[in-house]
Amino acid sequence: MQDSFDPLTIIFLALAVFIIWKLRSVLGQRTGSERPPYDPFSRKDAAKPDEKISQPDGGGNVIHLPGSGTAAPASQPSAERWMGIAEKDTPIAAALDSIASAEPQFDAKQFLEGAKSAYETIVLAFSRGDRITLKSLLSQEVYEGFERVIAEREKEGQRAETTFVAISQPVISDAEVNGKNAQLTLRFTSKLIAATRNRAGEVVDGDPEGLVDVTDVWTFARTLGSRDPNWRLVATEAAG
Repeated sequence: MQDSFDPLTIIFLALAVFIIWKLRSVLGQRTGSERPPYDPFSRKDAAKPDEKISQPDGGGNVIHLPGSGTAAPASQPSAERWMGIAEKDTPIAAALDSIASAEPQFDAKQFLEGAKSAYETIVLAFSRGDRITLKSLLSQEVYEGFERVIAEREKEGQRAETTFVAISQPVISDAEVNGKNAQLTLRFTSKLIAATRNRAGEVVDGDPEGLVDVTDVWTFARTLGSRDPNWRLVATEAAG
């Protein structure tokens, strides 16, 4: 047996040592404090298991009726702030001024968009008997009225069907601010198809193929300055 390595073996050993050293310098060594592998499905802002995400009553079903948005520039005349929404020097414009004074981020146009979405959501939730969604969007008194109708419908074995065909942009018909309590009354006009069926599937009210023009007057309320940014439905009225 030869006691010495042949030149080729020495070259391979030197090359192996060089490769190992290079890999360690590039990849580094484990220290026990490495970050876990990147998870493309994780969210950086996700709550930890022992943390609770604070939400207003109703959680994710609450529709935001701002509340939020971009405040009107300070240089913009108050008389022009509500153009297309309220006539100048009217009680409605004065009430909107009071709301914006208490919450400069209030955006009336954004509010109307949110109210339009809430209107459709509430009507469809009422048709489905979706109490969870309704409870998150209505005042207790209004919810109890809706819930009584749903319960009676269920008792009779009836099922409501509602389909929206069109909803016009709501119009503010009244506005009032009393201290920190603000109320905005909106007039909604829509076209929908509505019918109620009994247990046998027979139509007992409405027309599943007929288009109906509906006008509703709803009042939303909110305590200005509260941490809950949402407006809730506090009164409903079917306009004649």
